[in-house]
Amino acid sequence: MVRPPSRSARRPHAPAALLIAVTLLGTAGAAGCSSSTTAKATSAASSAAAAAQSLASQAQSAAESLASQAASAGQSVGSQAASAAQSLGSQAASAAGGLGSAGASAVASAASSAQSALAGIPGGLDATGDVTLGEVTAGSDGRSDVAVTVTNHQSEANRYTVKVDFKDASGNLLDTTIVTFPSLAAGQVAGLTARSNRTLTGTVKASVGAALRY
Repeated sequence: MVRPPSRSARRPHAPAALLIAVTLLGTAGAAGCSSSTTAKATSAASSAAAAAQSLASQAQSAAESLASQAASAGQSVGSQAASAAQSLGSQAASAAGGLGSAGASAVASAASSAQSALAGIPGGLDATGDVTLGEVTAGSDGRSDVAVTVTNHQSEANRYTVKVDFKDASGNLLDTTIVTFPSLAAGQVAGLTARSNRTLTGTVKASVGAALRY
């Protein structure tokens, strides 16, 4: 006689079935967690790349702005320097012109005074042959000095008035002055120093502009 299988043989053990179900659920949960983690990582990487690109763009814009500002500042400084140089050049030219005008005026005034002194001598006779000049030197006050020597070649006493001209290397008149000698006996030699009325620069030469005895 065959016996029917017992209840315990016909159904699986409940604990084993439960373990299988838990394992399957765990696998599915792990797969879901893995998929979610991957998506989050991808999203974070995309956000980081976007942020990096944004920072790079901002840095490039800032660099371009600074370069533009530096170029503008350089142009402004260059323009100001050119303007200052032009202004200084104009001032120097104006000053040189003023000095030239003042110098010309001083020469004209000295020449006029010397001419008046000679014109005021009645009966004066030309005596340039009685006058010799030395070398021009600079005096302690910066003005030009030259030794003037007069020899009275006449047989009688005479007074002398000598006009001394100071000129540059090109022969241009720089200044003129008058030297007056008191009465010199016949054959007497006397010397005085002629001094320019103002400071003269450059090469200065002296010559006898006129000489009268009387």
